[in-house]
Amino acid sequence: MKKTCFVVAVVMMAMFVARAQEVVVKPFIALDRLPSLLNIMPAPPAFDSPEFAADVVRYCWGKQQRQDSARVAQAIADAEWYDHTKIYGLWEEAFGLEISEAGTPEIWKLLETSLATTDPMRKEPKAHYKRQRPFERYEDAMPSHEEDALRGEGSYPSGHSLRGWTISLLLAQIAPERAEQIFKRGWDYCNSRVIVGAHWQSDVDNSRTAASIGFCALQGSEDFIKQMKKAQKEYSKKAAMR
Repeated sequence: MKKTCFVVAVVMMAMFVARAQEVVVKPFIALDRLPSLLNIMPAPPAFDSPEFAADVVRYCWGKQQRQDSARVAQAIADAEWYDHTKIYGLWEEAFGLEISEAGTPEIWKLLETSLATTDPMRKEPKAHYKRQRPFERYEDAMPSHEEDALRGEGSYPSGHSLRGWTISLLLAQIAPERAEQIFKRGWDYCNSRVIVGAHWQSDVDNSRTAASIGFCALQGSEDFIKQMKKAQKEYSKKAAMR
């Protein structure tokens, strides 16, 4: 019994230390200094509108894509939200380099700080519109098994898509010669949200616009520009060694 209590105490202490060591990423720009997506983007299509009919067509397209085992497996992998090593890894083939905190620290820092800046932009419109997600509306099971985590959270805009398109924009700025591969990966990543039934196509499309708005705002930050130059220099050095 004493041994068990000791082990539990050690585990709890380790968890406490790990939490204490977590680094809160300071954004390049405070959220209240960024453009408001709620004031810029249109409202999502009403469920009785002609525009929503296009969303339904794309929902059916997404369901068809699930018959392709390789494509649905990729969509499930694209659903990762918390492990940034896995998320950035989805772009490594397109980018041409491994992306890791240890191996490419300047690129990692640029991505982490940029996403800490732009990711929160989605929260205001999500909370305002509270748009029902496809899997909720059709009582559909998601292949990515995200139902519990996503149920009740607004669908518009897509947070994954905003993040994925932002990553693509950043990596393409670092390595413009690989922009075609990078944006192809980003486009497929965004469409994965339709395939798993997490989002309507209009959620995804407007998230690409939202990402572009955030990306443009980043260009006005001196700290972002400095970090981008460091990331580009790191990329050039690593690419020359390939």
